[in-house]
Order: sequence, then C-alpha cells, then structure tokens
Amino acid sequence: MRLILASVLLALSAAAHAQSVPGDTSAGRNLALRICSDCHVVAAGQARPATDGAPTFAAVARDPAATPLSLRVFLQSSHVNMPNLILRPSEIDDLTSYILSLRR
Repeated sequence: MRLILASVLLALSAAAHAQSVPGDTSAGRNLALRICSDCHVVAAGQARPATDGAPTFAAVARDPAATPLSLRVFLQSSHVNMPNLILRPSEIDDLTSYILSLRR
C-alpha cells in the first residue's frame, strides 16, 4: 500500500511540475540557439562555444536549484559575465520551459 501511495504522489508531483512550467519548449530551443549558443552549449550535438566557464543548458537543468522561479529571476537579472538581455515574459517562459525539458 505504501508503494502505491508513493507512486501516486510521485506521479502527481511530476504532473504538477510539468504544468507549472509555462512556455513553448520548441520556441525556447530556437531562442536559445539564436541568442545563447555563442556562449553556452544549448542542444545536444552543438559544437562547444569559445566561452570558457559558461555552463551547458543540460548542466543548468540538472542543478537542483534550477526551478521555474529561479530561472525566471536569473533571466531577468543582469550578470557580470553575460550580456544584458532584455527578454519578453513569453521568451523567459519559453527558455525556462526548454531548459527544464533537458532534465528528461
């Protein structure tokens, strides 16, 4: 019975997480390739960019601290080693959705 309950809770948690990430994953991938790939590896098979120290999007996705909220805050803040990107809320949602899709 405990195993069944744990399985149900895990499935509900995964479903809630998937629903809590708005945005278009495909649009996020296209945006990442267009504006982020000069410094980050954003997709499988992409050549490594010249920028040292920029994490891959897959590494960002695996970071337990990468949540929809933390990524949104990060993408709206300026950072020393990143260009000052001005993204629309829908673009932030799309990038967040794409990055978190790389966990799977």
